[in-house]
Amino acid sequence: MRSHKIYATVLPIMKLDLKYRGRMATTKDVELIKKLMLQNPEDSRHALSKKFCKIAGWVQPNGCLRDMVARSYMLSLHRAGYIKLPPRKGKVPSPLTRKKKPPLVEIDKTSLKAKLKNILPLDFIQVRRSRYEILFNSLIEEHHYLGYTRPVGEHLKYMAFAKDKPIACLAFSSAPRHIGPRDRFIGWDQDTRGKNIHLICYNTRFLILPWINVKYLASHILSRVAKIISADWQKIYNHPVYYIETFIDKTRFFGTCYKAAGWVYLGDTKGLGKDSKDKIPNRSIKAIYGYPLSKDFRKILLGGKS
Repeated sequence: MRSHKIYATVLPIMKLDLKYRGRMATTKDVELIKKLMLQNPEDSRHALSKKFCKIAGWVQPNGCLRDMVARSYMLSLHRAGYIKLPPRKGKVPSPLTRKKKPPLVEIDKTSLKAKLKNILPLDFIQVRRSRYEILFNSLIEEHHYLGYTRPVGEHLKYMAFAKDKPIACLAFSSAPRHIGPRDRFIGWDQDTRGKNIHLICYNTRFLILPWINVKYLASHILSRVAKIISADWQKIYNHPVYYIETFIDKTRFFGTCYKAAGWVYLGDTKGLGKDSKDKIPNRSIKAIYGYPLSKDFRKILLGGKS
């Protein structure tokens, strides 16, 4: 009897016409997800996304799985017809949809009017995961014109104190993926940006409490925080940041304190939100300011070493 040998066919990895959050979809990803669904028929989409992240090595720099992003990636593949996900077993709550406002915390609102030199030195506390975080959230919700929004992704929260009196709040989060003037200023291409975007962050909130009246305080706070944020990011996320940016609503502010603190004006946003149609501006134009945290920031962000 003639024996028949079975040879395994290794299919080439091919890129698909789909990209999500910097990840180019491939036939390898599709086959892996199909295999996971076949081996785990009772798994929810949530469970499948975690297994996918572990095998594909899709993790944050601090080791946490990117399962929330992976679920959206898998849903994109599902909608494009590359895979067929199991029906949803239950709606997983998203931080983006949580509308519950933070509780109001009462504090001393006695007016403070003084010269900057008379209240120095200030104390800066990174309050995320601390007893001060509830107070931070409350102050932003009550006194910042944008209110409090729960951050998604990497983020830090700071409070500045004059002795024991809170005087300011600042929040920083993961940077938006594509900002034309910033990308041209750094000089990176799309692939390099995708690999190193986690090395920059942006200032999402800055609040000097309304009963605080101290000239030059805002620029002093920005300068101080710029000196400590990279090391704090390293402690929480196991990597530093080398550049920070912010977006200033030109209908409300002139960016004076950022200019005084040495931030560089790079240009304006186009005012195009995600729901903009036909590239027609549907939100206010923002001025883009950036601040390098090291002299060799550009070399590092372009893939070199410090």
